[in-house]
Amino acid sequence: MKEMRNILGWLGMAEEKSILEDSQKHVEETYQTVKFFDEAIKAFAKGDVQAKIVAIANVAESEHKADILRSKMVDELSKGLLLPPDREDLMHFVKTLDRIADWTNGAARLLGFIEQKLPDDVLGNLSVATDLIVESITKLRDGIHSLAKNDLKKALEDCDIVDNIEHQADDQKRVVIGSIIHAKLDPATLLLSYQLGEYLEGVTDKIEDAADLVKVLAIKSK
Repeated sequence: MKEMRNILGWLGMAEEKSILEDSQKHVEETYQTVKFFDEAIKAFAKGDVQAKIVAIANVAESEHKADILRSKMVDELSKGLLLPPDREDLMHFVKTLDRIADWTNGAARLLGFIEQKLPDDVLGNLSVATDLIVESITKLRDGIHSLAKNDLKKALEDCDIVDNIEHQADDQKRVVIGSIIHAKLDPATLLLSYQLGEYLEGVTDKIEDAADLVKVLAIKSK
């Protein structure tokens, strides 16, 4: 029987244990960054300014933690513990995960500048877009965990769901932008809200990019 080759199979190799542990922390921190942003959107929709401020600060802190982990992992990977092809794949994967946190933090910053109360339909559409991001990052996390456990079928299924969600996010972006354009907003709020809509769809794009890499890793593991 052919032995499965898992690129994430540093699993159990003592000299690479720290990379595995940091990778799992990085995935979870990226997920947490998105969850904090979801809290910020919910607080904004309720008009809870203080909760919004706290959630946005949590997004920034979580993104910073993810960035520290990314830097540490890149440094460890550059030391050559893995074969060059595996090292390159994992380096790309780590950086792609980090972009999710970066874009989420960018969206949170934009949200922080929006002070005007937005119309209910705009808030509702932004909430739907954020729900898609949460659903997408959850499936990406599931896929990564499945890959780490060599459940390649489940990993690929989770990544296919991420792809489907990204298409939904594309459609939702048009709805969000449409509602913003037709809302009676002051120029600054209009611009910020429009950019926020762009960023939300951008986050799902970055999640899809990471899911595509999980697919590559899964296929190479067969």
